[in-house]
Amino acid sequence: MDNIMFFDTIAYDMLSLGLGALSHANYHAGYNNDINDKWAELSVIQAAHAAELLVKARIAKEHPLLIFSNLPSISNQDTLSIDKLAEEGRTIEWAELPKVFKAITNCNFENADVFRTFGRLRNSVQHFGIIPNRTTTSASLETLRFIYSFIDPFIKEHWGLYAIDFDEDIDSYEHLPITLIGYEIEFLVSPEAAEFAAYWEEELVNCSKEYQFIMRKRIRDAL
Repeated sequence: MDNIMFFDTIAYDMLSLGLGALSHANYHAGYNNDINDKWAELSVIQAAHAAELLVKARIAKEHPLLIFSNLPSISNQDTLSIDKLAEEGRTIEWAELPKVFKAITNCNFENADVFRTFGRLRNSVQHFGIIPNRTTTSASLETLRFIYSFIDPFIKEHWGLYAIDFDEDIDSYEHLPITLIGYEIEFLVSPEAAEFAAYWEEELVNCSKEYQFIMRKRIRDAL
């Protein structure tokens, strides 16, 4: 019974954890901290973790075992237990996810190039602790661009969710959108976020006309 419950809930659990990582990434990329100067680098790892979990969660909706590239070997007398999967199973690697996702779900993997490029940035931070081209690349900005060009449309398409709704700041709707608007990062506006659009106006009026047009339309459509 325990194994059955596990396989029934694994996609939901992966989705929940992915959204938790997304909240962490938004918080660390969208705000400054005077105590820990590695928030930007951490946001890269968290956003990549979120994306990987969310893509795999969508694959797991088809069947949980499809997220594995290699399953443990079992004899005729054995069963495929949760413990055996955790210890010996190998899930799909980052670079293979776009191809596997499309084959299993029959859905297009939008912005695959963005996904692959951010994966290389994640590898640099995770394995070497450095940001390539640090003088020209802001880790926080790259994280936010990735979240709102890849994760945001992905979770909207597959679960009807908005990345702007996942942030650990208490007054998130008053603060995070202003950061995004300052960078002219387009984001999907949830109905909950749109209620706070008045807080964004001062920053929005300083943006390009094209960006203002896009975001004002999204705000109107969400209300």
